[in-house]
Amino acid sequence: MRVHHLNCGTMRPFGGRLVDASPGLLRRAEMVCHCLLVETPQGLVLVDTGLGTSDVDDPRSSLPRPFRMITAPVLDRAETAVAQVSRLGFDPADVRHVVLTHLDLDHAGGLRDFPRARVHVHGPELRAATGRRAPVRYRPVHWAHRPDWVGYDQPAGERWFGFDAVRSLQGLPEEILLLPLPGHTVGHAGVAVDTGDRWLLHAGDAYFSHRQLAPAPSAPPGLRAFQASVDTDRATRVRNQQRLQQLAVEHSGEIDIICAHDPVELHRHRPGAAHRDG
Repeated sequence: MRVHHLNCGTMRPFGGRLVDASPGLLRRAEMVCHCLLVETPQGLVLVDTGLGTSDVDDPRSSLPRPFRMITAPVLDRAETAVAQVSRLGFDPADVRHVVLTHLDLDHAGGLRDFPRARVHVHGPELRAATGRRAPVRYRPVHWAHRPDWVGYDQPAGERWFGFDAVRSLQGLPEEILLLPLPGHTVGHAGVAVDTGDRWLLHAGDAYFSHRQLAPAPSAPPGLRAFQASVDTDRATRVRNQQRLQQLAVEHSGEIDIICAHDPVELHRHRPGAAHRDG
């Protein structure tokens, strides 16, 4: 399988070093929406979608004002997943599946650009986002087209490096797994992809900075505060973050771990353009 690393939404919040740990306080930092496009025998698979064309064209209709004020999204049509799929030479209709880490607006905003895709998500997340009392962090307009949802409630199959795993996702190859990693949201999950020579784990918002997976983990104070302000289960989030850090240290030769918003990780994976099998 081949995996393309996409930035589907640049954000430029104020805070400088409080967000990215680089010098300077009175400047905008950079965050990204790191998504994956996976070429499989079953068609193209997106892991998260970032912001969609409707978010870019009419942000007031789908992106709440606090989100726009805090994150200052660039809102560039060229960054949408559907535009990047086309630039890579693919037909967006060939995106047959979308696997989501969770349903926050900066991860599911592009769902409407792939209306025929089957959408795979952890069951608790799907119920939280589509229920009658869904928190405001979820934007029902992003799935008003009524996607072909597939929710998974129980781990199925053997564990993955000590983590519970949902294997045999409907219609997807065995090399793509869903790993429950709740805490940021009630049904947050990671998505693991076997690229042939090593694993790639998209951990979504289970952490926010590559520094949090280092042997001596740390994070800029602004990111630490943000994580705490939006989590739904702090103890579980922290525990899962610690488990990911341990995984990164103990299995660095077997697994690459990425999160959704760290530009350092995105740039680290972009020079080679893709992971290849063989």
